[in-house]
Amino acid sequence: MIGLPTLSKKYAALRPTRDEFELEELGNRLIEAQEEGAEIFLTVWGMDEQVRGRIINMDPRTRLVHIERDGDRLKVSYLDIMKAERA
Repeated sequence: MIGLPTLSKKYAALRPTRDEFELEELGNRLIEAQEEGAEIFLTVWGMDEQVRGRIINMDPRTRLVHIERDGDRLKVSYLDIMKAERA
């Protein structure tokens, strides 16, 4: 008797896909928050807690958003940001 093939690797959950309109809207919110120096809450895929801080740089080459809060800096991938809200 021949057994059924099984998947030997466990596949990690994939990041939800978003359309062009959603990504453009998110980009506009991030640019606006950076220009105003406003504090922002980011919901990041794969992180349990929201990221809070001010956007100090958005690097188009690496697609990373640099966030600072209380002297600490964090770099978050633009595509991993699911939601951006003003504080």
